[in-house]
Amino acid sequence: MNVRDISIGELAERAGCTVQIIRHYEKIGLLPDTRRTSGNRRIYSEDQASRLIFIRHSRELGFSLDDIRQLLSFSNQPEQSCEQVDAIAREHLHGVQERLGRLRSMERELKRMVRECGGGKVAEDFRDNVMAALMELKSICR
Repeated sequence: MNVRDISIGELAERAGCTVQIIRHYEKIGLLPDTRRTSGNRRIYSEDQASRLIFIRHSRELGFSLDDIRQLLSFSNQPEQSCEQVDAIAREHLHGVQERLGRLRSMERELKRMVRECGGGKVAEDFRDNVMAALMELKSICR
């Protein structure tokens, strides 16, 4: 291996993911096929490491794999307008803002429930409100 070659284990550690995730990204084409040693071990370049870190960061921001695929395709076309990248980011931002609105609504409801239960008695609609809040949380986390 060259000084700049990176093993799959080191790459996983640097990117904060598992070896299985790296293999998955290779399988679905987000990471290009990599070189192999004479012993058939994968070895990666710094460019591949940067690409994986971009993918991981994009996933942390909540972008779908399809969106990430599109964003990566734009990086190969530096002369292209940012319009499509902007559209993807705006759409994602809109979804985040909607989820934040639902979270704020749930926060208000939970604060109300805490306030009403502060006297040591369970409000009559407590169970229904808890169920509604949990269902809301489930929809937000999707």
